[in-house]
Amino acid sequence: PAVIDGSLAAPGLLTWVAISKYLDHLPLYRLEQIAARQQVNLSRSTMSEWIGRIGYALQPLADRLAEMLKQRQVLHADETPVKQLDPGAGKTKRAYLWSYRSNDLDTGPPIVVFDYQSSRSGQHARDFLHGWQGSLMVDDFGGYKKMFATDAQFAVTELACWAHARRKFFDLQVSGAHPQAAEALRRIGKLYAVEEAARAMDHIARAEHRQQNSLPILV
Repeated sequence: PAVIDGSLAAPGLLTWVAISKYLDHLPLYRLEQIAARQQVNLSRSTMSEWIGRIGYALQPLADRLAEMLKQRQVLHADETPVKQLDPGAGKTKRAYLWSYRSNDLDTGPPIVVFDYQSSRSGQHARDFLHGWQGSLMVDDFGGYKKMFATDAQFAVTELACWAHARRKFFDLQVSGAHPQAAEALRRIGKLYAVEEAARAMDHIARAEHRQQNSLPILV
């Protein structure tokens, strides 16, 4: 069956348009120019309609990926600002691409799901993860905090991100604002080495390895 009913666009052409736009970051007007050099009349308005239809066709796959993601016990989340055209306003406004991904140490295949939203409200994360129980690794953004509260409807454990913590100490070291920044960076580097050594271990052996090697670094 055709991806788009009644369309002459084959799956290969639709795939090329989608990959060129979202993976190679080529705007549709450039794809129009590329097609024209090959003597192919392919308007950006047509491709824009295709993109919308492709998204509709792939929605069941995105929903299934989200279901599979929420079967994992450890997830990562982050939100990235993006510029969104505001029709009629003559300018752009800020929207957010919320990202949720599985943990690198999971035995299953990696999963990443993006949730495009108009704001940075923590309600978006709570809606996406509704019903999920596990451990969530995030930065210190306050929008996630309601999920970690002891009286929350969520059974979610907060995992703080060492990469974000390291960035703050690095900035302090560069500015010379705090003499202990170098020591903090040294300890975080040792933690990274402990994690690298444990990468191939199962979760039981990794937990024991961390207790023996990571804990002394932090106390």
